[in-house]
Amino acid sequence: MKIAVLGSGAWGTTLAHMLAKNDVDTVLWAREPEVAEAIRTTRENVTFLPGVQLSEKLQVESDPAAAFQGADYFLVVIPSQFIRPALESFRDLLPDKPVIVCASKGIELDSLSPMSRVVAEALEGKRPRYASLSGPSFAAEVSRDMPTTVSLGCEDHELGRELQAAFSTPAFRVYFTPDYRGVELGGAVKNVIAIAAGIADGLGFGHDARAALITRGLAEMSRLGMAMGGQRRTFMGLSGMGDLVLTCTGDLSRNRQVGLKLGAGRKLDDIIGEMKAVAEGVKTTKSLYNLSQKLKVELPITEQVYRILYEDKDPTEAVKDLMSRDLTDE
Repeated sequence: MKIAVLGSGAWGTTLAHMLAKNDVDTVLWAREPEVAEAIRTTRENVTFLPGVQLSEKLQVESDPAAAFQGADYFLVVIPSQFIRPALESFRDLLPDKPVIVCASKGIELDSLSPMSRVVAEALEGKRPRYASLSGPSFAAEVSRDMPTTVSLGCEDHELGRELQAAFSTPAFRVYFTPDYRGVELGGAVKNVIAIAAGIADGLGFGHDARAALITRGLAEMSRLGMAMGGQRRTFMGLSGMGDLVLTCTGDLSRNRQVGLKLGAGRKLDDIIGEMKAVAEGVKTTKSLYNLSQKLKVELPITEQVYRILYEDKDPTEAVKDLMSRDLTDE
């Protein structure tokens, strides 16, 4: 097995490093030549994953043709809004029936499609086989071999088991499920709820409010996920509840940090301008809000986050509106 990892951000670099250490033939494709050169010469991604000494077994290339040569397995860790154009540009470099494992989390803005559909459309005619990897995992912890568990969703049971074995290490435990749609949607929705939890904490609303957002956020995740073909049990697992708890409470979460700063009165453009890495939840909020309108699925937390991000609504007013909604059954 040779795996090409597309994307040299913190998470892509971490997964490539982990695979290489696990004796999987792994090459990391970095879009920026300077990042690739720095990794080759210093064995460190000083731009996106500073302080982590990368495996000597890890190969790195900035030329996609060189990176993809001989690979049949492609781990996609590109920001979700750029996956379609990236795969379309790489299409002629990929083999027929490539295995695409997507570790990116989001919903495409223009099409309102989950990543599985984006991959299928971008590689139409190549007959890609798809899997989704998601769960409670911070790159800073995984790269240092701290115990982590995630979900891998793949409709093809045989391929899923093969990938489960390839990605599992003594510190990184992978659980298999055929519900790839549930896995990818859990990973997308949790980023939006993490922004909401950060806003509540930034406003100083305390642990009660955070617990309420996590719990009701899970309800939103389940409603939308099931409407799009996911299974309820998936959202109670690692890629749903597990990832939701992590990103809503862990200060390493970029989406939570965005919310914290919004709650403290900062403007979104200023917050985003200071960030090196992408906070997927910002654009996913817009995608999810538009998707909820299209599918007629009620997502009240997502709606209020959307109004804060894109209509400059005061966060305190958004919380008041959530708390004054008509009373209903749980």
